[in-house]
Amino acid sequence: MNARWPMAGVLGIASVALFANSVSATTPVPGVTTSILVQSTVDPLNIHSHTESGTPWGAQLKTHGTTDAYVVDNKFAVGSDTGWHSHPGPSLVFVVAGSVTNYSSDDPACRPHVYNAGSNFVDKGGTDSHLLRNEGAVPAETIAVQMVPTGSTRRVDEPVPTNCSPPTAK
Repeated sequence: MNARWPMAGVLGIASVALFANSVSATTPVPGVTTSILVQSTVDPLNIHSHTESGTPWGAQLKTHGTTDAYVVDNKFAVGSDTGWHSHPGPSLVFVVAGSVTNYSSDDPACRPHVYNAGSNFVDKGGTDSHLLRNEGAVPAETIAVQMVPTGSTRRVDEPVPTNCSPPTAK
């Protein structure tokens, strides 16, 4: 198994949002391939972690009820995108090849945020919808660790947000 998967699994622990909004969908551009590498149901968590060395680092994770956790591999052809969508829980996204541009309805100006291989970002889930696009010159790939309430749909297709006009390739 690839070494990046365990790191994504370990770092993917985050608190769970409990809201999903299902409405008319936008259609992803052909060229995005999504593979679920692993899915597992996790018992309720109440974790408080810190280092023993006295550094100020710490982590907290608490869920209410069971959680469906996923590790998802997304591969993007040049110019392809995910279509506008949301998730009912958080996602920790690692860019492992190329670059992706994230457009988020949480940003009033819907500005593009570019993430290159080796970087990461968090999608907090819930009412935020977003679109990922490969605006680069080479294929891109992301690994996402997602946590959603057990039995929830992992991805909810959404219309283009009113504050976001459809992004165009650069």
